[in-house]
Amino acid sequence: MIRVVAALLLACALALPAAAADKPQSPQFMSLRSNEVNLRAGPGEQYPIHWVYRRKGLPVEILDSYNVWRHVRDWQGTEGWIQIRLLSATRTVIIKADTRTIYQEPARDSPALAKLEPGVIASLLECRNAWCRIETHGRRVVRGWLLRSEIWGVTPDETIE
Repeated sequence: MIRVVAALLLACALALPAAAADKPQSPQFMSLRSNEVNLRAGPGEQYPIHWVYRRKGLPVEILDSYNVWRHVRDWQGTEGWIQIRLLSATRTVIIKADTRTIYQEPARDSPALAKLEPGVIASLLECRNAWCRIETHGRRVVRGWLLRSEIWGVTPDETIE
């Protein structure tokens, strides 16, 4: 009896690291791979579509995973499931709330390069301390620095190099 219990405990202990390896590191961010991505109620095509995203590059936070599905949250707090093939590892951020100034260097007394409206999506290039360097891809490409608190798609303590 003791051997059976010991064997069961050992099997459980060995299974835990394998199960943990399937879970994404939290938080993890990805972006939408195409201009049309379905957000579903559950991890499978049998679940209803709650929302259709139409913004390639939109950042999403990965909350959980199940097979080829990722449970995600967007910058407005909407949650659902997206198939992994519709996500990209390319890091992007979105401008939160108010119009923001992008600076040449990571300092408020640095020359201003442009003003960015809420909802603008940009590539995330690097983050150091309170600042992140981004690149926009609109009519005019702008590369510069914003305060980390002004964007969504990166954690407060995350270092991006």
